[in-house]
Amino acid sequence: MKKNWWHWLRIALLVLVPVILLWLPADFFDEGVIVCPSKQFFNFECLGCGMTRAVMHLIHLDVESALYYNPGSFIVVPILVFFWLRWLLRAVKNVAL
Repeated sequence: MKKNWWHWLRIALLVLVPVILLWLPADFFDEGVIVCPSKQFFNFECLGCGMTRAVMHLIHLDVESALYYNPGSFIVVPILVFFWLRWLLRAVKNVAL
């Protein structure tokens, strides 16, 4: 029974995280502290700089802002969706077993 509870919790988290990200405004992560070490120490933007902001804007269908923050988000978002669906389907399959 304990194992079944864990699987239901995993499914709930897999569903809730995207819902919460969609509920938050697209510019929720636009302000704040810079946490990228390459930007902080060397004043150089790495390939991942702006990815969180870009992904957030892209899932809110703000394509122009996503392109501005990081064009790589157009590659990363489909990969994230693929893995999210894979994890969700496996979690549902584990509950059914």
